Amino acid sequence: MEARLNYFGHPLAAKVLRHINSANKVLADSTLPPTVQELVKLRASQINGCGFCTDMHSKDAAHAGETQQRLNRTRIADAAGGATDEAWENAANHYDEDQLAALISLIAVINAYNRINVINQTPAGDYQPGQFG
Repeated sequence: MEARLNYFGHPLAAKVLRHINSANKVLADSTLPPTVQELVKLRASQINGCGFCTDMHSKDAAHAGETQQRLNRTRIADAAGGATDEAWENAANHYDEDQLAALISLIAVINAYNRINVINQTPAGDYQPGQFG
């Protein structure tokens, strides 16, 4: 299968990606641990059905030191219902306000990447950790 459009090589798309990548860099440089960032990106990518990003972030999570056991415990969701108050309170027990802001923003950024790759039908499987870094 081939992507519908060479999105990464298209001039207009490249401009859009530069902005999304800039937002992603701010989040990558935050105090939110890299393994947590990759797990969030992986989980959102699973929920959004993005094979390209699921492949990428499972590999990046392992490369960042995440254990195979924790990676195996992520699952594809049947439906998304948003974050409950209980989930928010639990997260607030583990992360400070800057990290919570980074988590919310990270979810928004990975959703943008997922939508691009799902619509474009970007093929998965060939990604190598650090390929876009």
